[in-house]
Amino acid sequence: MFLLALIGLPVIEVIAFVEVGLAIGWLWALALLITTSVLGAGIARRRGRAAIVEVARAVAERRSPGPAALDGALGAIGGLLLMIPGFVTDALGALLLLPAARRLTRSWISSRYGARVVTFAAAAGRHARGGPGRRGADVEGSAVEQEIERLPPG
Repeated sequence: MFLLALIGLPVIEVIAFVEVGLAIGWLWALALLITTSVLGAGIARRRGRAAIVEVARAVAERRSPGPAALDGALGAIGGLLLMIPGFVTDALGALLLLPAARRLTRSWISSRYGARVVTFAAAAGRHARGGPGRRGADVEGSAVEQEIERLPPG
């Protein structure tokens, strides 16, 4: 599937460029590609910074940062897709800049991969230090006090 996309996307982009070039002119098509690439760089930078602020705000308010992080990542991906030269990737990038499209994409990703993330987190928690069935760290230092009492005098 990845190989098909790797080969198919450039072919589709060339076909789209030729069609747009025939419709509006080659120079206008090239100018449009350059303009969307420059705009995409600024949008990706802005959306990335906004995502960091939103995640920090969610953590400060003790809300789950997952939706804010995913929404910000999708917005930044939209900007990155605008940076890639091509009308198809520009269309996908522009769609990801729309809040409704990000909300639908976030919902699809959550429903498709949410259970996998929870399963992974649960498995990681079982194997983490101090997990169930293991003794936690001695926070109060009572082990040191008990060891001192067992030392021989002198």
